[in-house]
Amino acid sequence: MKILSKTLILLSVFILPILFTAQESTTDTNKLYLIKKTDGGEFIGEIISDDGREVLIMTKSIGKVYIRKDNIALITQTNETKKLSNDEAEIAEFRTEGPFTTRYYFTNNALPIKKGENYAFINLFGPEVHFAVTDNLNFGLISSWIGSPITLVSKLSIISEKKVHLSVGNIIGSSGYLSQGRVLVGLHWGTLTIGDRMRNVSFSAGYGYFSDKSYTITNFGDSFHDALFLGFGGISPVGKKASFILDGMFISNTRDNRSYDPQNTNNPWRNTTDPTITNTTLILMPGMRFYSSYDKAFQISLAGVFFTNKRFNRQIYNSDGSSTYKSGEVTSFPVPTISWLRKF
Repeated sequence: MKILSKTLILLSVFILPILFTAQESTTDTNKLYLIKKTDGGEFIGEIISDDGREVLIMTKSIGKVYIRKDNIALITQTNETKKLSNDEAEIAEFRTEGPFTTRYYFTNNALPIKKGENYAFINLFGPEVHFAVTDNLNFGLISSWIGSPITLVSKLSIISEKKVHLSVGNIIGSSGYLSQGRVLVGLHWGTLTIGDRMRNVSFSAGYGYFSDKSYTITNFGDSFHDALFLGFGGISPVGKKASFILDGMFISNTRDNRSYDPQNTNNPWRNTTDPTITNTTLILMPGMRFYSSYDKAFQISLAGVFFTNKRFNRQIYNSDGSSTYKSGEVTSFPVPTISWLRKF
């Protein structure tokens, strides 16, 4: 009996692990597979195991990745995937996963950032840092290179299905130590994104405001302006290591047009013949994003700024010596920009 008991114990030690291992599907690890997730993300690599609940895949850029089965929309091996080189497979992962897929140049889309996918955005005007505290919520800090002004930004992903995503965002900031923090700004918006992480378009709408308490009633008075904000953007791959990005913003601001009369002590502010001032700004930012690794990318863009301010009149001299004032002219100018993206 003792010999039989020892034999059974030895068999259980050596055979049971084999039986449990055999329960996992053994996929041919010499082949590359494309795994498409329900949120639009994609991975390319060798499938190490599949236990029915999650898939373990070995990728070239970030190593082993566990993906839950309920987050997978498709697993396929195609002729195109077989022909991918290691570099091509690695770059494909850059453009279909990671925090960089959640933004364009300056604006963001509605795709969620995974928890822990923190990143920095560095441009000529100043740095940004963004922290993903959950899979649907992230916070960020934006400032200039002199540390002022400074703003806080947040984004909450509400809906993230296969091709439709919806989010809301907020920006609240102040002038910081400039003007003793008396200038306050805010922007609140919603974004609809259609597509996946590699190819998508977004449309945004929101309300913004600007409050300047640095002026007193003895000169310009307190200044408060609000505005309608509309945005649009998109991204699409170009070649193996780059993507075309487009950012666009339209801002319309209408406010009272008043002049200051210091002689009138009872009511120094009076309306002018033109009771309102309408300012409109259109910014178009086509650019390119180049991926050097899963953690690094850089962008270039040539922005076009178009600005109309009805408040400022330009004096036009006629051939007969008379002059007229023309208002509402469009002023435009280019702004070349470059920026870097780093995951940390």
